[in-house]
Amino acid sequence: MSDTPTASGGRALAVLIFGAAVIGFVPILVRLSDTGSAAAGFWRLAFALPLLALLAQRGGTGQGGGLGRLPSRLAMIAGLMFALDLGFWHYGIALTSVANATVLTNLTPVVVTAVAWIFLAQKPRMLFLVAVGLAIGGAGLMAAAKGGAPGVSPAWGNAAAALTALWYAFYFLAVSAARRTEAATRIMFWSSLTGAPLLLVAALALGEPILPASLGGWAACAGLGVLHVAGQGAIAWALGRLPPATASVVVLIQPLVAAIAGWLLFSEALGPVQALGGVITLAGVALAQWSARPPRAPAANAPKPI
Repeated sequence: MSDTPTASGGRALAVLIFGAAVIGFVPILVRLSDTGSAAAGFWRLAFALPLLALLAQRGGTGQGGGLGRLPSRLAMIAGLMFALDLGFWHYGIALTSVANATVLTNLTPVVVTAVAWIFLAQKPRMLFLVAVGLAIGGAGLMAAAKGGAPGVSPAWGNAAAALTALWYAFYFLAVSAARRTEAATRIMFWSSLTGAPLLLVAALALGEPILPASLGGWAACAGLGVLHVAGQGAIAWALGRLPPATASVVVLIQPLVAAIAGWLLFSEALGPVQALGGVITLAGVALAQWSARPPRAPAANAPKPI
């Protein structure tokens, strides 16, 4: 995928939506991986690394690409945050429903918007804050709704998924900052190389099964690597062209994809209240994108106000 700076905001938004939809299928493969939760995260990054290395090298050394130099501090911070993100999220997937784990993980906009406002002086518009509230309210409604398989330990699973939002927010901000000087594929490679051994150490320390117990489990782990490159890579690319607060709201599409997939594959029924929450979430996403549009410049021949 090219990293030309002339890509339009509409194209970046389309790529971001694609990436978020792809990541929405990750919880399904985590459930099918036949490994521990942190181990599934390790295999996801391990299988993605060869393809990421190839993509980074093909991108050349211009415009912050290539692998001919050491990783930046931001890329390594992104890797640490992503390792924490995957570890907590995968445990959430194992302990609660797919929909709940993915919804609570994507409460990221609250953290991203607050940090960008306080530390980066990116004051959001009031309408954008309303949109965030709408999206978060819809996501919360999905998580609080009864119905569907609750998981083996919903309270711990929901707590792990909620903490994931913190790590995902810092990952978003680190990648967004790194994208000012580095190509998306380079950031993806170094952050994945940083995160993979951390997840392996965590899996060993927790006594998890490391190797998948079946051929289907191996296929699921390989699939996680492919989805990581396609989905997270698309998100990283779009973060170079969209404000992090806007992007963090748009990726709330992930819970909708995950909820539908969980319903179809694991019979985690999507009740009417959860469906309503999904509609509200989408409305918040649409409103956030609309409110983030730059104001139109006045026409050259427009009459000046008296």
